[in-house]
Amino acid sequence: MGLFPVLAVLLFAMAVVAAISYLRMEEMQAEQQSVQRDGEHSRQRVNLRLAERQEQLQKFGRELQPELASPAAFADRVSLLSLDNPEVLDVTWLNLDGKARASKEMHDTAGYPLPRPGMGLPLPQEQVLLDEVRKSRQARYVVVTRHEGEDAFLAFMLPLGQRDAPDSFLYARYNLSSLLYYAIPSDVFASYAVSLMDAHKRVVAGQSVNPDDEKIAWWQLWSSMHSSVYNAPLATVDNVLTLHLRAYRASGSMTNRGLFLLVLALSALTAWMLIANWLHLRRRQRSQQELLSETSFRRAMENSLVIGMRALDLDGRISYVNSAFCQMTGWSAEELIGQRPPYSFWHEDDHTRHHRILSKTLQDQIPQGGYVMRVLRKNGTTFEARIYMSPLIGVDGRQTGWMSSMTDITEPNRIKRQLTNAYERFTRVLDALDVSISVAPLGSKELLFANQAYRHWFTDDNAAGHMQMLTKAGSPGAPVEGVARNGEDTLAGLPTTALQDASNNTEIYLAGLGKWIEVRSRYLEWVDGRLAQLVVATDITARRQAEEQSAQHEARAQAASRLVTMGEMASSVAHELNQPLTAINNYCNGMISRLRNGQIDQEALLGALDKTSRQAQRAGQIIQRIRTFVKRSTPNYSDADVETMVVEAVELAEIEMRRRNVRLQYRVERGLPILRVDKILVEQVLINLLKNAAEAIDLAGMLAERRHVRLDVSTAVREDRPVIEFSIEDQGSGLSQETLDHLFEAFYTTKAEGMGIGLNLCRSIVESHQGRLMAENIYNDNMVTGCRFTFWLPIPTTPVSRDSQTITS
Repeated sequence: MGLFPVLAVLLFAMAVVAAISYLRMEEMQAEQQSVQRDGEHSRQRVNLRLAERQEQLQKFGRELQPELASPAAFADRVSLLSLDNPEVLDVTWLNLDGKARASKEMHDTAGYPLPRPGMGLPLPQEQVLLDEVRKSRQARYVVVTRHEGEDAFLAFMLPLGQRDAPDSFLYARYNLSSLLYYAIPSDVFASYAVSLMDAHKRVVAGQSVNPDDEKIAWWQLWSSMHSSVYNAPLATVDNVLTLHLRAYRASGSMTNRGLFLLVLALSALTAWMLIANWLHLRRRQRSQQELLSETSFRRAMENSLVIGMRALDLDGRISYVNSAFCQMTGWSAEELIGQRPPYSFWHEDDHTRHHRILSKTLQDQIPQGGYVMRVLRKNGTTFEARIYMSPLIGVDGRQTGWMSSMTDITEPNRIKRQLTNAYERFTRVLDALDVSISVAPLGSKELLFANQAYRHWFTDDNAAGHMQMLTKAGSPGAPVEGVARNGEDTLAGLPTTALQDASNNTEIYLAGLGKWIEVRSRYLEWVDGRLAQLVVATDITARRQAEEQSAQHEARAQAASRLVTMGEMASSVAHELNQPLTAINNYCNGMISRLRNGQIDQEALLGALDKTSRQAQRAGQIIQRIRTFVKRSTPNYSDADVETMVVEAVELAEIEMRRRNVRLQYRVERGLPILRVDKILVEQVLINLLKNAAEAIDLAGMLAERRHVRLDVSTAVREDRPVIEFSIEDQGSGLSQETLDHLFEAFYTTKAEGMGIGLNLCRSIVESHQGRLMAENIYNDNMVTGCRFTFWLPIPTTPVSRDSQTITS
């Protein structure tokens, strides 16, 4: 029913448009037929006139004799043609080679040069025409234009003489505008824009009307979509010209225009009335639909609520309840609507209280936060609910009653009790820990949380102890002093990364408590949204004491290892000291004997004393090296030169090497950076490894050519960091797989009198310097030819570089 007005409007508009379209199509068809008829007649007239001129020129050529080739005689004969041929501009007689014999201008050539006797054709198009006629031996036409936009003319050339062997050519030029003017009737020019176009669709003569330039009235827009046009080629000129006719657009008569406007106005009025009626009907239907939708939406919203809604009139009588209220109480809407106090869902023990609250509500003394009541269901069970009351205002702005909402708070109360119990359990667990836990906001002395251990350590109720631990430990994510704070907000003084991810673990000593404390802190967001710091402090006094005792035991073990090493080398050291002492004794006995016999002068005496002094210095150096090596001292990390450490270790190790008849070769790369290490401990590692290599060769009974040990010291990159690598290679019998698996374990040894602590201590020393110690066999094909011990120490971040050279000994 709602679409009927629209269909009526559409049918009426289609009928009007169809009638006007039919009449216009009939009119356009008649116009097109008229244009075709006049265009065909004009084309025949032009073709006929060109054919007549061609026959005249052919006849003129046949009568042309070579003896009449003088310009004067040729001009006289051509003058006779000009009387009946106003469109012919000039005629030229050409030789076979294209040179003009004679020429005669019949009318104004519009600036085009006339070929002179003995000269060729002046324009390139004319030369092309001559070549085509000479090649085809037939008459040809061509449209000639010197420059675009200038007047063009029609060129015609005719071969003379025998058909197969022409001896000359007759060349004539036509004025195209004159050709149209004399060939086409004047009534055609009055009705049409007549023009001639060349092969490139360019107008070369006549008048052309551009439909885009014509002004069209708004009522002529549809009719302007169709133009009456005629195009046809002129068959007698080799299709080089096209006759083009376009009808002038004629303005309609006042009567037709008035009738058209009247029909249009009546049609618009009728359509407007129908559309207005249809729109009014649509608005009315839409309003009804919106009202129905709004009512359905409000009812659905009320029924979907989990909150019970109840309306009371001014006397306290129930006038409305929603489905949620009925589901909560178990009473139907029919049973509840119309009830007066006391209501059926009031508990008997609470009538007095409910009457008092309802009386205050009816007197506009509404409780701001609502009130809690015990609701009695129809089946006799009860539940806790919170009631809110508010005035019910009608559309006229007057109060018509009261609206109340009821929410079942049984489950929230149960959850609240569970949360309270969980909080008590959580607090009890935290209080039972021997770890101090405290939380305080940034920039405040308020203590948000503290467990029993914190309150036991710090008796104050404020955050003084919390701030004391943070001050000594430093804030999480805080920059190191002296380092640029690139990752910090300069305004707030806080790290720009996520604060919850920033943490800090630090060990501090609290003199007031006499304890070593491990402090772990991080940022967190408190329940009220404030940024706070959590500090977890653990008493590590016992652990620190145990670590100190362990460090002391390790130092004693290292000293004992050095003493054992010297004990094992005692015979070698004694042999090494015996040489300088024997030399000193011999020098002294020799000098005494010669002094008694008076056989020594002062110069010889001084030489003998100098040699004795050098032997004594040699013995003193050996004793000093041993004393420095075995002297017990606390760890001393200092800047140490790698070359000096290697040389001093080699001097002590070579004593054992010489005793076992083992040759030592060492190579130290020059320019090595300074290391910050305990020099004595690193030398102890080198001496132990070199001594073990010599023992391996001696116990394997190697021949003299294989009794040598090689030490290489150079820079390398290990674990993505620059290091100095020490490599000791021997040519002994190697290590078994079982030995390699347990090589660095404490008290594991393959020696009959060994204690199994040497290599274990070596690895502990290297790892205490952040380095690594490794062992592997050396293979030649599948045969073990020796063993290689390698350890490396990291280079400081700012090494002291030197000239890159190599020391070899």
